Amino acid sequence: MTHTLLHKNFPVADLDFDTATNSIGKGTALYHGDHLPVGVGIRKGAVDRAALNQWWADRSIPSTRDGLIPALLSLGLPDPSRLLDAHLGLSLTDHYWLKPQGSSLAWEDVNFFQNSFPSDVGDALLGKPIPGSACFRSPDWTCDGNLRKRWAILDGKRCLIKAGSPPFQQQPFGEVIAARIAERLGISHIPYTVIWDEGLPYSVCEDFVTPDTELIPAWRVMQTQKKDNQTSVYRHYRNCCEKLGIPNVAHALDQMLVLDYLIANEDRHFNNFGLLRNPDTLDWPGPAPIYDSGSCLGYDKLTPQIRSGAGITCKPFKRTHQDQLRLVTSFDWLDLSKLDGIDQDIWETFAGAEEFIDQGRAEAIAASVNRRIQTLGDFLLTQQPQVDSTENDVERNVAAEYGMGQRL
Repeated sequence: MTHTLLHKNFPVADLDFDTATNSIGKGTALYHGDHLPVGVGIRKGAVDRAALNQWWADRSIPSTRDGLIPALLSLGLPDPSRLLDAHLGLSLTDHYWLKPQGSSLAWEDVNFFQNSFPSDVGDALLGKPIPGSACFRSPDWTCDGNLRKRWAILDGKRCLIKAGSPPFQQQPFGEVIAARIAERLGISHIPYTVIWDEGLPYSVCEDFVTPDTELIPAWRVMQTQKKDNQTSVYRHYRNCCEKLGIPNVAHALDQMLVLDYLIANEDRHFNNFGLLRNPDTLDWPGPAPIYDSGSCLGYDKLTPQIRSGAGITCKPFKRTHQDQLRLVTSFDWLDLSKLDGIDQDIWETFAGAEEFIDQGRAEAIAASVNRRIQTLGDFLLTQQPQVDSTENDVERNVAAEYGMGQRL
């Protein structure tokens, strides 16, 4: 089946789309090559099909999504060929879509930023029953990650609702705590709240992508240039950003690495930070605010492990947070005194969640944050930041081994 890939109303390419395998076949025409997804190139006058399929897979709901199979059964999803015509590949994080050949549809008619969408798919993905026949028109089909999540329109705003994971269901609270720390430190971030539904907590954040911006994950940016073996992953990302003329990248990375240290974030992979782009002009306003920080604060660890600080892993540039701190180019913006009393914020966040996070666990989490604040203060007195521009043995396989992360 032939579709035209569009970027808003810019035709990009005509493509044969295989609905049975959810994959893109041979392209038949190329129009606005400059509007191809970031990191997808042109070879011998045609779209790089392998790169385009990788992009398509990265922005699709994964088969590993928690609860996906029961959700599909409850939706009574028939032949997958009907699915594409229902949602057209539309997303709430970028402005690409697939228009069937011969269709007169325009971006303004179908996009989810300006048009409502039914709740059927989102309800099913959160395990809710679907009365009657379902409508498949939803941005949830282009929302990646393994945790249960859905898009919803709340008070007229597009919001992402995301679950935690058993046994502690801690990720939604981690999002709130990370945002509170970022707010105190003046770090650009997305605010989060927690809601409860049928006895389970969910994080809620408003979509920060608009009809005039789109999110480009770091992983896509890193595909714009080939990395040689002598260049670190960190330096490669910055090189790609500099080549694209993107402002304030070093400062944004500095703030992200510091925040991730303070919250012991274990899954800052290359698909949960990135840049903002204007889909019409293709200009780059700058780095995206920090979002998706819930895999932190020992979210999957026992309370004694949180107290000891053992087993904390790190992404995306180094294996330890201490090594990542050495990549920070400047701490001049950082005033740790603004975090005085942060333990009170942490306790307040966990109030009412005792079924999953008891007092001892909440106290251990607060103590661990205070300990990292103190350690960071000591670090600032004794260390000088160093930007590593060479590839060392630790980094050599970082992207392939764990850079993409769990995509929660």
